[in-house]
Amino acid sequence: MLWVLFLLAACAAAGVSCGRLCLAAVRAAESERADGVRHDPRHGHELSLYETAFLSGGPDRVADVTLVSMARSHRLLLAHTGWATVVDPVAGDAMERSVLGAIGPDGQARIAPLRAAAAAGDAVRALAERLVAAGLAVPDRERTTLTGAVRQVRQAAAVVVVLGVCAVLLPGEGVQRGGPVAVWFGLPLLLTLSCLTLARIEIHPYTRWASPAGQRLLAKRPAGAGGLLAVAVRGVRAVDDPQLRAALSDTGRHTTE
Repeated sequence: MLWVLFLLAACAAAGVSCGRLCLAAVRAAESERADGVRHDPRHGHELSLYETAFLSGGPDRVADVTLVSMARSHRLLLAHTGWATVVDPVAGDAMERSVLGAIGPDGQARIAPLRAAAAAGDAVRALAERLVAAGLAVPDRERTTLTGAVRQVRQAAAVVVVLGVCAVLLPGEGVQRGGPVAVWFGLPLLLTLSCLTLARIEIHPYTRWASPAGQRLLAKRPAGAGGLLAVAVRGVRAVDDPQLRAALSDTGRHTTE
């Protein structure tokens, strides 16, 4: 009856992980109702370029849009070798000032760390806070909590499968009076898979950068748009200049697509 211990461990892993996911989903829904201002897209608010970039891809996407904008206006030279060089040190807005500040007085910096520094800058952080306060972006704590809970349920499902296989392979444990051992492990496996399915249907929007209200505003953006708006929505892959796209697609790049 050693397989029973394996079954108890599988049930515990499934129960704890699914419980955490349900609790995180409930808290996210309550938080949205309590302190998220429900933004109605019918009120005529139109997302700015940086707001669109953040809601589509987070801080890294905002940094990408800023770099592409500065490169196209010939204020920044982005080389395919992975270096960014300042051509015109005059910034047009807070995001560009953040980029120039990250480059420093030398006027040249590697693109990958420059992008990371710009994404973590005060300008992007202030943008994120405004969007969260408006109910258009998901607070970082809620997004990471839900993402971690979903990841834990996936890991629990894998643990159930491993423990079930081990139990079945135990000598003389394949078939017991109560039925095949594998059937018993099917119960916690069914629980974890059901939770993952429900999470995909019910709470998947909360794991993105944009809240449901923010996603509705993103949906109002014109389909097939080009230029910087396309970069804001789809990322660096939407850059039409091959050399600029190559400069931003170096191997050291870390993005949230």
